[in-house]
Amino acid sequence: MSAADVLVLHPQVGRCIPEEELPCKPCCITKNLGLHSTSGLSTAGFRTAKYIPEEWHQNNFSKYYQSFADRDTAENLRHESKKLISDTEKRTQDTQAESTKRLGERLQDIFFWKSELKREIEDLTAETELLREQKRRLEVALDANEIAFFITNDNLENRERRQGPDLVKDEVEDELIRVLLLNSPLCHKLFCSRKNRDAKELMEMDWSDKYEAYKIDVKGGGLNNQSTNIQYHPNSSKFEDNTSTPESWAQFTHCNIYKGEQERINSINLRSLIDNVLLETSEDLREQYDRVNAAFNRRLEEMSDAKAKLDHHLRKILEEIAGQEKNISYLKQAIKDKEAPLKVAQTRLYERSYRPNVELTRDTAQMNLVCEVNEITESIAFLQGKLKEAQMSLENMENTRMSLEKEIAVKSNSLFIDGEKCLKHRARYPTVVRFMGYE
Repeated sequence: MSAADVLVLHPQVGRCIPEEELPCKPCCITKNLGLHSTSGLSTAGFRTAKYIPEEWHQNNFSKYYQSFADRDTAENLRHESKKLISDTEKRTQDTQAESTKRLGERLQDIFFWKSELKREIEDLTAETELLREQKRRLEVALDANEIAFFITNDNLENRERRQGPDLVKDEVEDELIRVLLLNSPLCHKLFCSRKNRDAKELMEMDWSDKYEAYKIDVKGGGLNNQSTNIQYHPNSSKFEDNTSTPESWAQFTHCNIYKGEQERINSINLRSLIDNVLLETSEDLREQYDRVNAAFNRRLEEMSDAKAKLDHHLRKILEEIAGQEKNISYLKQAIKDKEAPLKVAQTRLYERSYRPNVELTRDTAQMNLVCEVNEITESIAFLQGKLKEAQMSLENMENTRMSLEKEIAVKSNSLFIDGEKCLKHRARYPTVVRFMGYE
C-alpha cells in the first residue's frame, strides 16, 4: 500500500456538475379588474391620481363655505371693533377724570399731615432748647459717669482677650454688665435731648418726604392729554415691592407725631427729676463698684486653684508618657526578635517544597513547620496590635499634655488680665461726691 493510499480515507468525487437542462418556472401576472382599474395600461393595476365627480363637488362646496365663514367673521369683527373703540374711549376719559380727582384728594391728605408734622417739630424744638439749659449743671456728674463707663468697658474689653474655655460669662462679667445697666438709665435721662433730636429728625425726614410727594402729585395733577412732557413708561404700572398702603402711610406719620409728643412730655417731666436721678445713680454705681471688686477677688482665687491642679496633672501625664515610650521600644524590639525565627521557618518550608516525587509528603516535620510559621505570624500580629494601642495611647497622652500646657497658659493669661489689667485700673473709679456733680 502506497503512502497516497494511506492518506486518502474517503472515496473521490467528481469536481463538476453533469450537463442537463434547467427546469422552467411559469410566469403568472394577477390582473386588477376593480371598479377604478386601468387594466391594459402601463400602470398594470395601480390607481391613478384622478378624483371621482363626487369628490370634485365636495371640494367646491368646501371652498364656498370657507368664503362665507370668513366674510361673516370679518363683518362681526368690524362691528365689535367699532363698539370697543367707543367703549374704551369713554372708559379712558372716566378713568383719567377719576385719577385726577383722587390726586386732588391725596394732595389734601398730604398737606394736612405736613402741617401737623411742622407744628410738632416746632414744639419739640422749643422743648429741646429748654432741656439744654438744665444740662449745664449735669456736666460734672456726667464726666464722673463717663469715667465709670470707660473703666467698666475697659474691663470687659480686656476680659474678651481671655482664651479658650476661660472666655466664660462668669459672675464678674455679670456684675460688670450690671454697671452698664445702671449707667444706661442715667445716660438715657441725661441725653433725653438727644432722643428729642432723634424724634425731630424722624419727623423732619417724614415732612421732607411729604414735601417731595406733594410737588410730584401737583405736577402729575396738572398733566393732561395735550401736555408736551408726557411719554410712554411701560413699567410704571407695576407695584413696587416697598410700596405702602394708605393705612400704613397715615399710621407711619401718626406714629412719628405721637413719638415726638411722648418725647416732649418725657422731656418736661425729666427737668423736675434730675436731682433725684443723680442721687440714686451715684449710690447705685458706687455700691456696684464694691460688688465688682469682690467678684474679681473670688474669680482670681478660683483660677489660681484651677491652675495649681492643672500643674499637678501635667506632671503626672509627663511621667506616664515616659513609661509608655519605654513600653513602645520594648514592643518594637520584640517584633524585631520574631523576624529571624520567621525567616528560618519559612526558608525551611521553601527548601522542602523542592523534594522530588513521592518525597514531597506532608510529614510531621512539615506540619510542625507550618504551625511554627502560623504561630510566629500570630505572635507578631498580637505584638503589632499592642504596639498600635501603645502608640495611640502615647498620642492621646501627648495631646492631653499639649492641652494641659495650653490650658495652663490660658489660666496664666486670665490671671494676668483680671489681676493686672482690670483690678489695678479700677483704682481710678470716681467717688460718690463726683457722681453727685461736685468737684
